[in-house]
Amino acid sequence: MPDLTTALFDLDGTLIDSIRLILDSYHYTLRQHNLPPRTDEEWLRGVGTPLHVQFEAWRESPDMLEQMIATYRSFNLEHHDRMVTIYPGVLEAIREIKAAGIQTGLVTSKNRLGAMKGLTLVGLEALMDVLVCADEVTNPKPHPEPVQKAVTLLDADAGSTVYIGDSIHDMQSGRAAGVRTAAALWGPFKRSHLESADPDYWLDRPADLVRMFKR
Repeated sequence: MPDLTTALFDLDGTLIDSIRLILDSYHYTLRQHNLPPRTDEEWLRGVGTPLHVQFEAWRESPDMLEQMIATYRSFNLEHHDRMVTIYPGVLEAIREIKAAGIQTGLVTSKNRLGAMKGLTLVGLEALMDVLVCADEVTNPKPHPEPVQKAVTLLDADAGSTVYIGDSIHDMQSGRAAGVRTAAALWGPFKRSHLESADPDYWLDRPADLVRMFKR
């Protein structure tokens, strides 16, 4: 296989630890709209997909769907800076990757406003060469379009690109786009959850990101 020259990253659960905030935002939204609760496990299944996918049970009521998304975003933004942190070792690893000449990109199911808020909070915004967000594609993950768009924007070679994520949706999107995939195991999902996607690399800790590019 060709050497890796491009690293694409998911955001939530991969670069930043925002999972508790995401789950609390879903729970708050259902309470505010007097809807039956769902468990953390039920919401986690869709983590990595856009809000309109997570709230698809209400898609036949467009006004309700938009109200729920607005409620979610309001709560999420209000509590974002208090609840979001960067995973230990991530900033150092990406700085080292960049210093080695690897180009980088963010591919996320958040819209650009939310993605930039997270990147800026933890000091990663200057370390991403391009961003591809949910409000900039027609077909979100697990469709290959977001990853393909990032590859095109960077004028990268798919065969020497790796998409690093924590969810099954990330692995499926990357594989369908023809890039290599790497599963970040410091997020909410264990290896057993991701094995069916057969990622090319397993990363137990952020330091493994640097090792992956030195192979």
